Amino acid sequence: MDQPKLERLLRLMKMLTANTEYTIDDLAERLQMSRRTIYRYVDTFRAAGFLIRKSGDCIRLDKESPHFKEISQLIHFTEEEAVILKSAIENIDDNNLLKQNLKRKLYSVYDNRSLADTVVKGKLSVIVHNLVEAITEKRQVVLQAYSSAHGAAVRDRRVEPFAFTTNYVNIWCYDTEDGQCKLFKTSRIGTVLPLDREWEHETEHAEGFIDLFRMNGHDRHCVTLRLGMLARNLLVEEYPLAERLLQPDGADHWLLTTEVAGFAGVARFVCGLLDDIEIIDSPDLKRYIADYLRRNADMLR
Repeated sequence: MDQPKLERLLRLMKMLTANTEYTIDDLAERLQMSRRTIYRYVDTFRAAGFLIRKSGDCIRLDKESPHFKEISQLIHFTEEEAVILKSAIENIDDNNLLKQNLKRKLYSVYDNRSLADTVVKGKLSVIVHNLVEAITEKRQVVLQAYSSAHGAAVRDRRVEPFAFTTNYVNIWCYDTEDGQCKLFKTSRIGTVLPLDREWEHETEHAEGFIDLFRMNGHDRHCVTLRLGMLARNLLVEEYPLAERLLQPDGADHWLLTTEVAGFAGVARFVCGLLDDIEIIDSPDLKRYIADYLRRNADMLR
């Protein structure tokens, strides 16, 4: 198979396994192919043993298909992985003839602004499949034996699932008990029990915000930090997406201005590097850290 055709097939596979549903016309327009070509490529997937699912005029490639797991693991990158790969490629000498070829191959399939979120492993495949079905059919489910990150509570949650985060790591749901939209980690779900009950709170469905430090919530707080060399390097190593937010500020210093969903994540980072970080125009963060340090100082007495 020639390389351009393989690249087109990979882009089509990406779209057929994304959370968004597409019609044949949608696929043809976005991939700049004819309807006839789309149908031919879909037939190619089917002949290779993949299952094609239809929902009205929309089609999807079922991730329960034979061999899909192996293929998806080979062609998938999370957003942070893609940023690291991009950085590594850019550091190759421009005189190296392989550099442009590597860039073209990576970027022809992956867009760093909107990357595939298609890898599901092991026991999570059934959980994610049931959640995808619930979203498609707009039905409630019970997250059975959900293990909360806050404490040791393990209990059932009746929710309305409506959106995944990248790579199906988390799912946004409306919690019918608390009346709030929350982020649930898919790996903490025991099983998913589909209910014969439609969504009742669709107008209240709203995805929260996931910040640079991987904390989530519905609030946004702007923080600015002035980082020394050590803090800058550790930040980029732990949170690769931070590199595009950093601005030089004098010799060996950088400014980071970003929004956070809460102060817990950024405070943990700052407290580990207090002698190399200056908090700029962020009084709420200063108060949070001062209180955090007082509480922990009391524990050490």
